[in-house]
Amino acid sequence: MTLQTQNVFRALADPTRRDIVQMLANRDMTIAQLTERFDMTRAAVKKHLTVLSDGGLISVEIRGRERVNRLEPSGMAPVLDWFSYFDQFWDDRLAHLKAAIEGDEK
Repeated sequence: MTLQTQNVFRALADPTRRDIVQMLANRDMTIAQLTERFDMTRAAVKKHLTVLSDGGLISVEIRGRERVNRLEPSGMAPVLDWFSYFDQFWDDRLAHLKAAIEGDEK
């Protein structure tokens, strides 16, 4: 597993960060807007955003004094690639099982 894939899984491991990802899927938000939605300090939200940024799941745009956080859907690619291996693995196994069952029925 690559370091990037590990960083994405680390970012998604926390329920608060998953909630942030879902919120940012709907619209870009500032740290202040995100902080309003959680029972935690601005510093705690900022730490979560840093982990998400390190995982490549969000980007930050500076607009004047504001830092606007945006979801980067392409950041999910390492996770999707990792899961696709297992998806193919199970597709192959189930196809073999189906063939075996159908062979026994004949």
